Order: sequence, then structure tokens, then C-alpha cells
Amino acid sequence: MERPDTRRSPRLRNRVSAVAAIAALCAGGLLISKGLSQPGPPPQPTAAQGFTATDAAPSYPSSVARVPSRAPAPPAPMSPAVPVRVRIPAIAVSAPITALALLPSGHLAAPTDSNRNLAGWYAAGTAPGAVGTAIVAGHVDTQAGPAVFYNLGALRKGTAVDVDRADHTTAVFTVDAVEAYAASDFPSNKVYGNVNRPELRLITCGAGFSKSRQEYLGNVVVFAHLTSKAHTRH
Repeated sequence: MERPDTRRSPRLRNRVSAVAAIAALCAGGLLISKGLSQPGPPPQPTAAQGFTATDAAPSYPSSVARVPSRAPAPPAPMSPAVPVRVRIPAIAVSAPITALALLPSGHLAAPTDSNRNLAGWYAAGTAPGAVGTAIVAGHVDTQAGPAVFYNLGALRKGTAVDVDRADHTTAVFTVDAVEAYAASDFPSNKVYGNVNRPELRLITCGAGFSKSRQEYLGNVVVFAHLTSKAHTRH
């Protein structure tokens, strides 16, 4: 897969590149092509779970416009703290989080594939719960079988995503939309752009699989925003 010239964007070092998650997570996917024992291809989001004309923001960073006026007042943003675990009960995810950095190429490093139940947080970016766009990525599969975000494409609007943090608080997010994008048409600004409230992106591989290239064709992206917070013991 051709990688972008990272020298073209002076802001790239401060945010993830357009195909960072694809390059780090999706090349060399083996589950489907090798015919490993599995329940079927990873689920992909339906059009009904994507943004619609009435709730999609026309441009970023105006994403707060997606919140209906009748919605409860949002919680105050949380102080930055390192995330330690992501929990999504709807798809039976409870996974530790490791810090991820950018590689010299400018791509986001992937979590190790030796642990299928491991997610990664872009540590140079926003902490989940703080103002901005927090990025959490995870493998859809490895050579050993389905991985932490295998069922990410099955999430629905309104689903809760909990992120436990090192300061013994939990940032609770609500899913706004789930969309799949081809690598050739990845909306970098929409996914990674700055926002003026606490938001979360969950990213994995999807959008089809190429057996000839041995890689997924794009990404599944979950968009969510902070709706509550709690104190936890972990």
C-alpha cells in the first residue's frame, strides 16, 4: 500500500494521518484469507448507523451541532488522564489500553498482535474525556483469530462506550454514528479533526477485504461523544 508523504503536512505530527490506522492495522490481515475458524467476516455498519443529513455536521470542528437541543446538558470536560481500559458491553469488549506513538514514517504504531484483547490509544493526542478527539485503535483480527474490535461494525447509535482512566474515573461516551470508509476515500478531517467538546473515535479495519493484496480495504470508525462520567475502582 502506498503511504502518504508525511512532509506534505506540517500538522501531521500533532494528529494521526489519513491512513494511519489502515497502514498500521490492516495490511496483512489473515483471518478471512487463511480461512481460520471464525463465525464469518467481521460485521460492517449499515447505512442506518451512519450520519444522516439531519445529524451530520456540515464541517468540523462544529460537531457539537449534532447534539439535539432536547438532549440533556453535556457533562463538563474531564481533566486529562491516561486511559487504562475500554469497555463496550454491547459487543462484549473489555480490553486494556496501551499507549501508541507515531512511527518515523508518520503512521500510528499498532498494538501488538500477540495479544488479541488489546486496544491502543494515540498518546500524543487527546485523553478520552478531555476536550478534543481521542483516538483508540484495535485489531479486527490476527493470525490467531478475531481480535478486540472484531465486532466494532455491529455497534449501533446510542450504544455506551466506557473508558476507565488512571485517575480512577470513567469517561462514558455515547455512539453518534458508525461508518466504514475505503482507504482511497478516508475523510481525515472528519475523523481526526479538532472538536470543541470531548469526543472519541474507535477505529479498526474493515470496508471489505482483498485476498489478492492480503489486506482490508479501509476502516470502520465509531464516532462518540462524552455523556457522563463516574468514579471507579480499578
